[in-house]
Amino acid sequence: MASEESPMLVRIPHEAVYDRFAPHQKRWILSHVSFVGLLAMFVQVTFVPSIPRIAKDLDLTDAVVSLAFSISIFASAIGSLIWAPYSSFYGRRKIYLWGMPFLCIGSCGVALSASLQSLLFWRFVQMFGCSGALSLGIGAIGDLYKLEERGTAIGAFFSITLIGYTVAPFVGGKCILDYWSWRNLHYSIGAWGLLEMLFIYLSLPETSHPGTLGIDKLSSRRSIHIVWINPLSTLWLLRSPNLFAVCILSQNNAVLVVPMAYTIGVQYGITNEAIIGALVLPNGLGSLTGALIAGRLSDTVIRRWREKRRGAWCPEDRLRATWIGGLIIVPLSIGASGLITTYIGGPIGLTLNVLCLYANGVGVDSVTSPVNSYNVDVVHSRSAEATAACIASWSLILSATSALIVASIERIGVAWTNIIAAVFAVIGQGIIFLTIRYGNRMRASIDVGFSTIENN
Repeated sequence: MASEESPMLVRIPHEAVYDRFAPHQKRWILSHVSFVGLLAMFVQVTFVPSIPRIAKDLDLTDAVVSLAFSISIFASAIGSLIWAPYSSFYGRRKIYLWGMPFLCIGSCGVALSASLQSLLFWRFVQMFGCSGALSLGIGAIGDLYKLEERGTAIGAFFSITLIGYTVAPFVGGKCILDYWSWRNLHYSIGAWGLLEMLFIYLSLPETSHPGTLGIDKLSSRRSIHIVWINPLSTLWLLRSPNLFAVCILSQNNAVLVVPMAYTIGVQYGITNEAIIGALVLPNGLGSLTGALIAGRLSDTVIRRWREKRRGAWCPEDRLRATWIGGLIIVPLSIGASGLITTYIGGPIGLTLNVLCLYANGVGVDSVTSPVNSYNVDVVHSRSAEATAACIASWSLILSATSALIVASIERIGVAWTNIIAAVFAVIGQGIIFLTIRYGNRMRASIDVGFSTIENN
């Protein structure tokens, strides 16, 4: 691969494309797409704590209303696979503007829902509209920041979006249960989406590199040019062993967060949904911390290994930044939480579990932040699509494993379930190690249009 035969660290002509925007403009765009991502994360997470109140108002059971959560996962996966390839054809800005009306209308539809059918339909529309926020945001960052800067930028992006993950359970639980209504919450989300759409229209420039969009390459086009792009073509990127390994085997915090009501809640007698939602806060703060640290660390690793190789670039060097989080922090926090929940009661056990939740958040995003930067590095021209493929695969895995985690806890207990999950985390990190070690051969086996140092 040409990227591994590059000369000493010098400014490559292609890097001039990253000077189109001044540093303060880049920071503005980064903050803009990050807050859109925060909105998307807030929409996704805030629904679950409000399920009991929605069920009561619609005269349904919690289990039936929980179908909307499954719909959310499905819509998020489908939407990300659709929006990402179209952003490579039409541009990031246009797809942001096309997606936001779905979010606004869907939010109002959720707020007006009077039956299960209408709730499920409008929840799908709502999630479909905001599902592209993460992949489009990372794609825009890949457009703005060169190789040795984008890890830090992507870490900052995730740290802002994860604020939504951190506060949404508390807002969706405490505020709705005590002070407000779930309908007003979704009206507010619709208004927030409308404001974001206005800001995008007025102040967000197109970030895609000149001449790289699909529509720019057409010899002739109509004033309104509509094309069909198969959304499954995005998933076809995962036929690459490198992308498949890092996307499928990246760490996830589902084993601690999803069954929290059945583990920490039962052991320590916590039945209030708002308090259980507040327990997500340390995990979210840990994720925020891990994303910031790992993003900057991955850029540092890239620079140092290029210096060691006298300027040659190996994309898998960025994955070395995942070692501490993936091999140590994640498995230890998962295993320790299971044992603590089983054998240590009272305030001491609860306090130790809060520390485990924080550590798990740090570890998980110490892996996912460099992994997303790696995806941009290796397929820069399709960075949004690579991110969407990862998000879709994570969503599908989450939907499949959530029920298995709860069933396993009921069958063999919290301790053994978490120990098994910790072992899988170590195995996953082992696969990432093999990707680092044999990345060049893996890329050569199936080429999906990998980037080189000359076009990255």
